[in-house]
Amino acid sequence: MPEGVREFAALYPYHLDDYQLAACRELDEGRGVLVAAPTGAGKTVVGEFAVHLAVQDSRKCFYTTPIKALSNQKYHDLVERYGPDRVGLLTGDSSVNSEAQIVVMTTEVLRNMIYAQSPTLNNLGFVVMDEVHYLADRFRGPVWEEVILGLAESVAIVALSATVSNVEDFGEWLRTVRGDFAVVVSERRPVPLFQHVLVGRRLVDLFDGVAPTASELPAERAARVNRELLKVSREESGRVRDDSRRARGRSGRGRPGQRSSYGDQPAQRFAARQPGRGEVAIVLERARLLPAIYFIFSRVGCDAAVRQVADSGTVLTNRAEAALLGDIADRHVAGLGEADLRALDYERFRDALMAGVAAHHAGQLPAFKAIIEEGFATGALKLVFATETLALGINMPARTVVLEKLVKFNGEAHVDITPGEYTQLTGRAGRRGIDVEGHAVVLWRSGMDPRAVAGLASRRTYPLRSSFAPSYNMAVNLMATLGRDRARELLNQSFAQFQTDKSVVQASRAGRGLRVDLAGEYAAVECHLGDFMEYARLRDEISRLEAAASKDRRREQAEQVSDSMTKLLPGDIVHLDRQGWSVVLRVGQKAQRGAEPWVQTISADHTVLKLQPHDLRGPLTPVGRVRVPRDFSVRDRKSRRSLLQSMSERIEEKDPQVPDVASPSDESVARRIAEFRRELKRHPCHECPDRETHAVHAARIIRLEREAERVERETTGRANSLAVQFDRVCAVLDELGYLDGDDLTDAGRMLRRIYNELDLVAAECVRRDVFAGLDAPELAAVLSTLLYESRPSRDSVPPRMPNRASEQAQSALRATWREVGQVERRHRRDRGREPDIGFAEAAWRWASGQELAKVLATTDLSAGDFVRWVRQVIDLAGQLASAAGPGDLRRTAHAVQDAMRRGVVAVELEED
Repeated sequence: MPEGVREFAALYPYHLDDYQLAACRELDEGRGVLVAAPTGAGKTVVGEFAVHLAVQDSRKCFYTTPIKALSNQKYHDLVERYGPDRVGLLTGDSSVNSEAQIVVMTTEVLRNMIYAQSPTLNNLGFVVMDEVHYLADRFRGPVWEEVILGLAESVAIVALSATVSNVEDFGEWLRTVRGDFAVVVSERRPVPLFQHVLVGRRLVDLFDGVAPTASELPAERAARVNRELLKVSREESGRVRDDSRRARGRSGRGRPGQRSSYGDQPAQRFAARQPGRGEVAIVLERARLLPAIYFIFSRVGCDAAVRQVADSGTVLTNRAEAALLGDIADRHVAGLGEADLRALDYERFRDALMAGVAAHHAGQLPAFKAIIEEGFATGALKLVFATETLALGINMPARTVVLEKLVKFNGEAHVDITPGEYTQLTGRAGRRGIDVEGHAVVLWRSGMDPRAVAGLASRRTYPLRSSFAPSYNMAVNLMATLGRDRARELLNQSFAQFQTDKSVVQASRAGRGLRVDLAGEYAAVECHLGDFMEYARLRDEISRLEAAASKDRRREQAEQVSDSMTKLLPGDIVHLDRQGWSVVLRVGQKAQRGAEPWVQTISADHTVLKLQPHDLRGPLTPVGRVRVPRDFSVRDRKSRRSLLQSMSERIEEKDPQVPDVASPSDESVARRIAEFRRELKRHPCHECPDRETHAVHAARIIRLEREAERVERETTGRANSLAVQFDRVCAVLDELGYLDGDDLTDAGRMLRRIYNELDLVAAECVRRDVFAGLDAPELAAVLSTLLYESRPSRDSVPPRMPNRASEQAQSALRATWREVGQVERRHRRDRGREPDIGFAEAAWRWASGQELAKVLATTDLSAGDFVRWVRQVIDLAGQLASAAGPGDLRRTAHAVQDAMRRGVVAVELEED
C-alpha cells in the first residue's frame, strides 16, 4: 500500500474496506476514479482522500453535491478536520471563504464558474462529485455532464455513485472524455441487511435462510421466500374467495367488477390486522429496531403520521433524550420571533420531537429539517416519517427502514416502486460502526405477493440514463467559450450521446445482419424467365393498395356509422342486421374526445341492446318514429309490448325497404389495382413453374429490405442527435438576435447570466422592457411566474396577479412566451413550459413586508415549500440584476432580494 494511502487510512477509527483502499490507490497514482457502491458503504472516504491529496500538494479541491443540505453537512465535516480557515462554502445562498483551498459547493455553482472562466478555478487539482448518479435527474442532471465536459484536463475527478447496473458504460464514457480513469465497484454492504414483513404485529422474515442483501456477494441461487409468508398469502386468497361466494349467496349473484378483498366485511377484518402507525412504532421499539425511518410517499401522509403517533400518547424517548431534542430545536429557531413560531405551529412540532417522532420531507422548513437531522444523528430521535426524497439526500442512516406501501404516485398514476428505488430506500438501514446489521420492514397489505417483494429485495441495481440536452443558456455559454464547431463536438462527447451511439452501433450491427440474410435470399429468387423481384414488387404493391383501400373503407364506414348514431333520437325506428326492426330508446353522444357514441335499442323479440359503432355493419337510417313515454322502463313488460306494438303499426303503415349496407370505395384506387393486375399477367415470370416458391423468398426479401430501411432511418436520426438539437437551439437564437453568426450579440451575453428553465423568455422580457416600471413586490410577483409550478389542486378559486401593474407585466410576459414558442415551433424545438401565476400573490405579499402567518394564509403551500419558492425568486432576481447591467431594473432586482431576505427566509439562509 502506498505510504500516502496508509497515512490517510490511519486517520479513521476503523479499517477501510478493500474497495476504498483500491480507489484511493488509483487516485494516488494520478487517475480519476468512479466509485460505485451501495448507500452507506462509505464512498465519501474516497472523496475525503482527494481533499487529503490536495492539501498535501498545495492544490485546491472542490467538493460538489447536488443539494444544499449535503453541501452544508460536508462543509461542517471538513471544517472539523481541517479548520475554518482552509474550508469554504458556496451554495448560491451562502458564500463563506470562497477562495479557500477546500471549497464545498453545489454542482450548479461550479458549472457557472466554468462558464464564467472564474479565477477561482486557478490551481484546481481535484473535483469530488458526490451522488453523481444525479445526472439522471431530468431537471438538474445536465449540470453534471456540463461540469465533467467543461473541467480542464489537469483536474482529477472523483465520481461517487450509488450502485448502477451500467457502471461499466459510465466508466467507459468517463475514460473517453477524461482520459485515464479507473472504475471501482463494490457490491458489498458494510452492514448486512435483513428483510422482514410485518404481518399484523408479527415480524416475519421475508426469506428462508440468509437474504441476498445480507451476503457479501449475490447468492449463486435465489433465496427462497419464507414459507410462512406464502401460507399467509394463500390463506388470505382462500378467505377472499370464500367471502366472495358468501356475498353472491346472500345477494343471489355477485356484483360485476367488484373486488371483495377491498370492499366486503370479511376481507376488511383481515385487513384490520394491519397495525396503525403508533402500533408499528411500539413493535419496532420492543424488537429493538429503533431508530427507524418510516417511508410514506406523501408529504401530507408523513405529517398525519406524526400526529397519529403523538396523539396516541406514544413516547419513544427517555427524559435525557427528550431534553436534548428540545435544546436542539430551540437552538435552530432562536432567530425567529413568537409570531413566526406560532405560524409554524412550532410547539406541536417540538412536543412530537421530544416524544421521539418527526416528519422529514421537501415541504418542510429547512430549519425543522436541520433539527430532525441533528436529532437523528444523536440517536435521541427514534422514528422519522419521510418521503422518498430523503433516500437521495443527506447522510441519515437508521437501524431500520420501514416501507408502508410498495406503490407510489409518480405525478400521473400510482405505480409500483422499482427494484432500484427499493434498494435506494432500504439502503439507509444499518449504521456503520453502530449496528451489526440493518433491517428493512415492509408492512403486509391485503393482496400482497411475497414473491414480488422478494424480487424487489433481491435486485440491487438500476440503470443510469443521461438526461442531458442543450438549453439556450448552455448554447450561448458554449459558444462564448468554445465557438460553434467545438461546442457541437463537445455535445457529441456527452454521456447522452455516448448512450445513443451505443444504440446506433447495435442498430448498425442489426443492419449488417439483415444485409447478410438478404444476400442469401436473393440467390433463391433467380428466375430464368426474367426479373422475379420486379414481378414480386408488383404483387406486393397490389396487396398494399388493397389493404390500404380496405382500411380506408373501414375507417370511412366507421365514420359514417358513428355520425348516423349521433343524429338518432329516442323513438327512431331503425333496422339492425340481426335483430331486424328496432326502436331507439336512448342515445349517448360523445362525452369526451376519443369516446364513441352508443345507442340503446329494443327489437320486436324484446331484446334490449347497447350498441357501439363496431357492432354495426353500416349506418343506421331512421324510417319512422314512435313516441317513447318519459316513464318507459325496459323492465316493465306492459310498456315494452305497447312500444313494440306502436313500432309494428308504423312499419305496416309505411312498408319501408330494408336499408342496403353499401361499402364505400375509391374508384381511382380500384383502377390502379386493375392496371397492376394486367401488368402482372403480362410479366414473363407469371408463367414460371416455380413462381410460388420464388414468391416466398421474394416476400421475405421485401420484408428484410423494409426492416433494413427502418434501421437505417433510425440510425441516421440518432447519430449526432445532440448536435442537431444544438443547431436548432442556435437557429432560434439566430432568429431572435442572440447570435450573429458564431459571435454573441449583447443580448447573447446577457442570456449567459440567466439560468432558468424559461431562460430565453426571461431574457426576451428584459429586452422588451416587460419588467420596466415595476416596484420590488410587483417584480417579485412577475418573476415567480417564470419559476413556479403548481401542484394539482381541487381549489375552485383561480390564482391571480396581485395588482394591475403586475397583471399587465405578466400579460406581456405571457405574450413573449407565445411569440418565443412560435419561433421554436418553426425550428422544431419543444416550447418551454407555460408561465404559472400560482405563487405570484404570495411572492408579492412577502416582498411587501407582510407577516408570515398572513402570507401562508393566502396559499396552500407548506412553510418549507413557501421558503423554497421565495429562495428561487431571490436567486432569479440576482441573475436578472447581473444580466441587466446598470439601471433601474438592476436596482429593483436588488430591492427584491433585500425585501424577501427577512424573517424565516433569512434564518433559513443562515442555517445553510
